[in-house]
Amino acid sequence: MAAVALVFREHLRNLYLIRRLSWFELKAETRKHYLGFFWEIFNPAVQICIYWFVFGVGIRASRTVEHVPYVLWISAGMVVWFFVNQAVLAASRSVFSRIRIVAKMNFPASIIPSYVIISKWYPHLVLTVLLLLWFSLRGYMPSLYLLQLPYFMFCLLLLLVAVSLITSTLSTVVRDVHMAVASLMRVLMYLTPVLWSPKGLGWLELAMKANPLYYVVEGYRAALFGDGWYFLQHARYTLYFWVVVAVLFLIGAVLHGKFRADLVDYA
Repeated sequence: MAAVALVFREHLRNLYLIRRLSWFELKAETRKHYLGFFWEIFNPAVQICIYWFVFGVGIRASRTVEHVPYVLWISAGMVVWFFVNQAVLAASRSVFSRIRIVAKMNFPASIIPSYVIISKWYPHLVLTVLLLLWFSLRGYMPSLYLLQLPYFMFCLLLLLVAVSLITSTLSTVVRDVHMAVASLMRVLMYLTPVLWSPKGLGWLELAMKANPLYYVVEGYRAALFGDGWYFLQHARYTLYFWVVVAVLFLIGAVLHGKFRADLVDYA
């Protein structure tokens, strides 16, 4: 529990530093391209169009999903997935790529994955706002249920921080872990209700709900389409989600604490 307390304390004491470093991280990434931040919006838009054409027009023949046009339904899921995919991959290699620099100073290494995740959250926030405007033009006006969206964003951030504590530590100790994470993310996309809905498929739906991202994606859709208070209507699933996050955070904190002093030796 000492490792958990240490990680938790470092995050609380360095909230300002996390915010500042995340902003610098974002600016450093956008400076690499002439169009800068534009690519953070354009690339997801292109991918949504491709997936909509293949799965919506081609396979589904433009049928609706849960009484919602497929292009809107998939967009609500993809906006979550773009953030998750970028954040997990960037955070998993964040400690390894920076440990030699921070090892020379008194720097709280546990916050490195966190500020990298937050840097990916800014484009996600902009993309979500643009999605809301588009949905409004399509007749899906914001409702009172939109108030739960910040809660699900918070859920997603904590889940990513917990996962990144595990992957960033293991990726530093064993380089192959990052490649395994990248491969797993390709599979995970199809095990999350982003491109297709498993509802009504019995055991398959139940198995997919073991994935905590299922909770977040469906929560986003409930908020964006005004389908009710998802976290209240699925109270047991909410409890399951937070138990999973707590367990992942515990594992990540223990791993980080165990290898913390020796991470620079693996870099």
